[in-house]
Amino acid sequence: MSYKIAVFDMDGTILNTLTDLTNATNHALRAFGYKEHSIDEVRFFVGNGMAKLIERAVPEGTPPDDQAKVREEFLRYYRIHSADETGPYDGIRELLERLKAAGVRTAVVSNKPDAAVKDLVRTYFDGLFDASIGDKEGQRTKPAPDMCNSIFAELHAGPEGGVYIGDSDTDILTARNSGLDEILVSWGFRGRAFLEDHGAKVICDTPEEVYRLITGSV
Repeated sequence: MSYKIAVFDMDGTILNTLTDLTNATNHALRAFGYKEHSIDEVRFFVGNGMAKLIERAVPEGTPPDDQAKVREEFLRYYRIHSADETGPYDGIRELLERLKAAGVRTAVVSNKPDAAVKDLVRTYFDGLFDASIGDKEGQRTKPAPDMCNSIFAELHAGPEGGVYIGDSDTDILTARNSGLDEILVSWGFRGRAFLEDHGAKVICDTPEEVYRLITGSV
């Protein structure tokens, strides 16, 4: 089948943000004397929003007020350094251009702060997405369906004929909670084996495979 709307996760799906996220996390930890983490450790901290990232990164038992201070420092640093090492995965811009040419509407749904999501979309994908949304007050983060629901409301559409593309277990649950078909990608932060272990039904290894599934040209 073909889809009319394709909703993409950001980190690990369309953008490789892992180095900048690791640097911001370690900057914030270092500022308060906490142990820093490797990029492979941070890989498994991300995916459930910035608050959960910091909760996982700080030492177990860190008081909530201290976690909040680390989050504030993370955000301060990341606002300035969110695009130092970040860039699209190979073939992603071409995928989005081809989807646009094929009449597929596209959107980004991410647990990153909303301002960062919109800044990164403008920087790397200006004009290629019809809508984007990130974490903001009063809205549950993924895997709750709230953000996808907001996107479909903005696009004046329902989830029928929509597909969600992501790279993690959070994305699997987001798709299912939102009533969307799912496509998982193996090039992101989790990898094929992890996705298979977490029940992914469809896994793609290249943007070309994603294009064919979305447009029904398999």
